[in-house]
Amino acid sequence: MEYNILVVEDEIEICNAIEIYLKNQGYHVFKAHNGQVGLQILSQKTIHLAIVDIMMPIMDGIQMTMKIREKYDFPIIMLSAKSEDIDKITGLNIGADDYVTKPFVPMELLARVSSQLRRYSRYLSLMNQQQENCYIVGGLELNLDTKQVTVEGETIKVTPIEFKILQLLMEYPGKVFSADNIYESVWKEDAINTDTVMVHVRNLREKIEIDPKNPKYLKVVWGVGYKIEKQGR
Repeated sequence: MEYNILVVEDEIEICNAIEIYLKNQGYHVFKAHNGQVGLQILSQKTIHLAIVDIMMPIMDGIQMTMKIREKYDFPIIMLSAKSEDIDKITGLNIGADDYVTKPFVPMELLARVSSQLRRYSRYLSLMNQQQENCYIVGGLELNLDTKQVTVEGETIKVTPIEFKILQLLMEYPGKVFSADNIYESVWKEDAINTDTVMVHVRNLREKIEIDPKNPKYLKVVWGVGYKIEKQGR
């Protein structure tokens, strides 16, 4: 796997030196000289690890780390001077994964980068395996292995037919399925009497919605069918 690393350091010589070390190890490197520019790069590129200096103009490393953790879970290594112990502790508490004290030995930084990327790679692999067997839409989760449905972490008891209907809808969030579509997919036979679909959908809505009259997930598209509404991240 090719890794993209973001280096955010206001001292240009240090920033350029880190870039050279990382490129020699085969990493793709993106550079910024303050946190604000670093966040702009994050919005445009897929980043697997960030090396972030604490003391920077415009937006420092502490502020940037807090912003990163609002959206991203990749590892962050902070760079700090020996006099910045308090900031170092603060950085770790708000989501940084490691720190390196300046001046640093290049091999130490590279070893820490490698270690964090190994952990992150294992994490991504685990998440991909879980996602293959799960459908997740907002706080609604359906697990194919355990045959469980949870809403905001709370397990909901559903019948086998309700589970199959929900699985079909969650597999394609935002797509509208007619009652005929649902019947033929779930019952595996030609749709003759689809009233049963309406009953099962109504029961399912009662179970997964906090307010079934104003559903968040399972929506009726009048005259067309049913869908699981896409949820914002």
